[in-house]
Amino acid sequence: MSSIVFKPVSTLREPAELAARGLVPVADIPSLEKVAARYAIAVTPEVAALIDPDDPLDPIARQYIPSPEELVAQPNEKPDPIGDETHSPVSGIVHRYPDRVLFKLVHVCAVYCRFCFRREMVGPGKGTTLSEGAYNNALAYIRAHSEIWEVILTGGDPLMLSPRRLSEVMADLARIDHVKVIRIHSRVPVAEPQRINDKMVAALRVKGATTWVAVHANHIRELTPNARAACAAMIDAGIPMVSQSVLLRGVNDDPESLEALMRGFVECRIKPYYLHHGDLAPGTSHLRTTLAHGQEIMRALRGRVSGLCQPEFVVDIPGGHGKAPAGPNYLSAEKSFSADREQSAETRYRIVDYCGDVHLYPPGS
Repeated sequence: MSSIVFKPVSTLREPAELAARGLVPVADIPSLEKVAARYAIAVTPEVAALIDPDDPLDPIARQYIPSPEELVAQPNEKPDPIGDETHSPVSGIVHRYPDRVLFKLVHVCAVYCRFCFRREMVGPGKGTTLSEGAYNNALAYIRAHSEIWEVILTGGDPLMLSPRRLSEVMADLARIDHVKVIRIHSRVPVAEPQRINDKMVAALRVKGATTWVAVHANHIRELTPNARAACAAMIDAGIPMVSQSVLLRGVNDDPESLEALMRGFVECRIKPYYLHHGDLAPGTSHLRTTLAHGQEIMRALRGRVSGLCQPEFVVDIPGGHGKAPAGPNYLSAEKSFSADREQSAETRYRIVDYCGDVHLYPPGS
């Protein structure tokens, strides 16, 4: 396993601690305490070391350092913006798509992202793990639904569990015959990579099911040597990895930033998977871009990087209706007529290439 080096520094959880590290002005402590009363704060030493306190526009700080703007909610923002509760048949389970379920094991994270769509549901005081009864009920639900092929462990962050407990969960799921894939969504490899030790890697591997890990990072600076080593430990153990990122204003909402991030993932043997449009969570409008801007960036990215580096730009439809691809459309149909317009028209396509040039694709092809 690659070497990971750490200094024994505590996670920052209070505005006063952030101020003591020079990450927020002392004068902002009273207003940030109001934010902290509603939304959890946690900035790990690994993340804190990445923040430039002299840069008011630092892209790492924007993701993790609280802002008074978080208490300004827009009318279209909702506590459950993607409708998890609408599709939760039993506690801990979200069954939105036929062949897969979310299994929400914990409600705590190593860090708390300021744009999180579950920000009303995670953090200290909002539950820690499922009770034994709720856990068993969730497993019973999965067993009773043979259409469930994939179980996605989420939360909170499932890699906040101990290796022993995670190993038990993985074994319980792998014993269900129709569960073939267990996917884990986590910020831990980036935010607290020391948790990805030999015991954790061993816990992720289980007979009877294939493990995938989706790592969340939004800026190339988050792929530190320690984060890369943590991901390499999992990949070297035979665990494939994909990425998830959120398009964030002032963090990665330009082609250059996304190019660097996606290249970084691929260099780490992580396949770019989803680039999410920001969800309509309360107090996050200052971090959201527009869908149109996201489409423009994706069009620019298409011409800049290899197909290996292309994530799918998606938007979660409010109300629990699932994800929809939101990338730019390169095809448009038009009717093609022969010289004799009395003949039946055929459909041909106008195709836009990565340079923006338009080409006609022959009808009937």
